[in-house]
Amino acid sequence: MKRASFAGMNCAVAQSLEIIGEWWTLLILRDAFLGVRRFDDFQARLGIARNILSARLDTLVDAGVLERRLYDAARGRSDYVLTEKGRALWPVLNAIRQWGDDWVFGDGNEPLELLHTPCGCYTHAVQTCDECGEELRLEDVRSVPGPGLHDESFLPRYAATQ
Repeated sequence: MKRASFAGMNCAVAQSLEIIGEWWTLLILRDAFLGVRRFDDFQARLGIARNILSARLDTLVDAGVLERRLYDAARGRSDYVLTEKGRALWPVLNAIRQWGDDWVFGDGNEPLELLHTPCGCYTHAVQTCDECGEELRLEDVRSVPGPGLHDESFLPRYAATQ
């Protein structure tokens, strides 16, 4: 079944899903954050068909999330390295991982943990306000029209008043 395109939707979530919305793509990004760089290593770790992996890597390269760095010109082999744009996805992948730890695996069954190397402690990432530093909790934020909103009907009436 062919998935719908969100290309025409004036929504940052929808536009982001155009790039990273495929499940294989998120697993490729997970592995890239774990240090995987080579096509054959991605393929072996994920068990993904080579043509699908190639298509997903092409999408990430075209979107500027990964960069190809040639390491064997004679065989046309490249590493796939996270760009600054790709590294900016770390909080997204980490939030998905933390959600899975909490709601899928449960406390004490986490497959991976984050070790904050400067202090040596295990940690969890927390979103904070970039102005006051307080933790961002759902009940303390509301969505309001931004400067790029083209269709007022996208934001439900109740969203700005909650």
